[in-house]
Amino acid sequence: MKIKVATIFPEMFEILDVGIIGRAKQNGLIDIQIYNIRDYSADKHKKTDDAPFGGGAGMVMTPQPIHDAILDMDKDRKAKRIYLSPRGKTLDQKTVERLAKEDELLLLCGSYEGIDERIIQLDIDEEISMGDYVLTGGELPAMTLINAVSRYIDGVLGSSESTDEESFSNGLLEYPQYTRPQEFMGLSVPQVLLGGNHKQIEDWRLEQSIEITKQRRPDLYEEYVSKNPKSGKEKKR
Repeated sequence: MKIKVATIFPEMFEILDVGIIGRAKQNGLIDIQIYNIRDYSADKHKKTDDAPFGGGAGMVMTPQPIHDAILDMDKDRKAKRIYLSPRGKTLDQKTVERLAKEDELLLLCGSYEGIDERIIQLDIDEEISMGDYVLTGGELPAMTLINAVSRYIDGVLGSSESTDEESFSNGLLEYPQYTRPQEFMGLSVPQVLLGGNHKQIEDWRLEQSIEITKQRRPDLYEEYVSKNPKSGKEKKR
């Protein structure tokens, strides 16, 4: 997959050179290219923002440098163009999986009070938000999106099963995980996980996922129960 990012803070994306994403880049599984919007500014001072028409606090990113950057980044309009914006649709697992099927993504990071609306009309396919809060720019949301999508690219994770049994994969939050030692600070690993009975382990994990989701995300729980009516009658252990 190719992922191209337009930003005025390209240095922030150096973090993508480490960890799982960094290894995926080295192995050629992901091609991440960072473009500096300032390089496309026609202003002699490489300015990329100006005061908003109609007044108001803050500055707005001007359209010319962004538009020219996007035209250079995606000449043939092959990429899915995404603007990271608080007013966009909140990123969820279904969106992550959908975007992971794209061959190429173009991510636009806004700053200040946002970008000129005409860029959205001319150049953007979709607006995506990380949640009901506002950040100083789109760089962290872009990194979050890259991280989430990359996990669904073949070969990025060590096991293809890693995305099958985790939070949101089946509409539920993930069950508790344990590893060695068997006892720590007076707390023991549940006996069912030590017995080797895979059916009992599977049932226990599902019950735990259902109960955790019911307690912490009743909205997800209700949606799950509506699709799996019998699950509402689960037995607590």
